[in-house]
Amino acid sequence: MTQRIAVLDYGMGNLRSVSKAIEHVAGNAEVRVTDDHAYIKAADRVVFPGQGAARDCMTAIADHHLNQAILEAAGNKPFLGICMGLQVLMQHSQENNGTGLLGLYAGNVVRFSGQAKADNGLPLKIPHMGWSPVHQVNDHPLFSGIESGSRFYFVHSYYVQPEDKSLTAASTDYGETFVSAIARDNLFAVQFHPEKSADAGLHLLENFVNWTL
Repeated sequence: MTQRIAVLDYGMGNLRSVSKAIEHVAGNAEVRVTDDHAYIKAADRVVFPGQGAARDCMTAIADHHLNQAILEAAGNKPFLGICMGLQVLMQHSQENNGTGLLGLYAGNVVRFSGQAKADNGLPLKIPHMGWSPVHQVNDHPLFSGIESGSRFYFVHSYYVQPEDKSLTAASTDYGETFVSAIARDNLFAVQFHPEKSADAGLHLLENFVNWTL
């Protein structure tokens, strides 16, 4: 039976780039960008991509009536969150003077302080944009075959601070150390963009496609 992979469409995010990258590694799987609740429920795997502002993201999710579909998928099948698809799993974001999120996990989304300096003494630019090493905290099937410290592509000004430290799957340094991946049971979510991260990113996506719980 053909595997079905749903890429959640709520009108935001790198939907085409994400779906094309997954198609590249997914063999004969059916990859569909969709907001259809029935398809999402029936899918074998769900990918939750995202970019932009937290409040806009939450508004778009509500407009597409996807709140419950996201939470259900995150609870019962292989689930991959990307960038904003990680952040909105927390309870609250500092962005826009405070934004309520999906609240799947206790924790906040906070902005880089802007006070850190690069090796040349100049302030590090916000947003954090470009390639940075991702240091694996624990072994995980999605990191299989990927060396700890491999570089992935980031574009973000905010990062997650989960209350439960055991959620942390990887961290990255950008003037300060922040959580760049979380994992719990069937869920894996990353701050970086695997679809823009060359071989390492494609390898992670391939691991997701082949992940058995």
